[in-house]
Amino acid sequence: MPHIMIDYSANMEDAVDMAALCELLRKTGIETGVFPMAGIRVRAFRADHVAIADGDPRHGYIDISIRLRGGRTFEAKKAATEKLFAAAKTYLEPVIAAKSMALSMEMRDIDPELSPKLNTIRDHLKEG
Repeated sequence: MPHIMIDYSANMEDAVDMAALCELLRKTGIETGVFPMAGIRVRAFRADHVAIADGDPRHGYIDISIRLRGGRTFEAKKAATEKLFAAAKTYLEPVIAAKSMALSMEMRDIDPELSPKLNTIRDHLKEG
């Protein structure tokens, strides 16, 4: 793993290609060297009902949550967080400049003893 989840307000959908953002975060996650390629899962969830700040419906948000199995150093996680956030921020710069929005990210560990896993994806990866 990690699981990278993008939670976003519905009004961001017209301004952001969410599939492209998912792909960007997948590739960037691999480039960090912190996340194994076979374990990365990136998905986006639209929030249809939100209340933000002063209630103005033009406000929007994108919140990126990263959950990963424990065992990595703080320094490795911090570097990966910084690289992923920078990639998202750069990708979203035109939207940030034009729209009232909040961008946030959080990385947190999953206790491996409380999170059993089964993954056969490695068995099916293309050799390259």
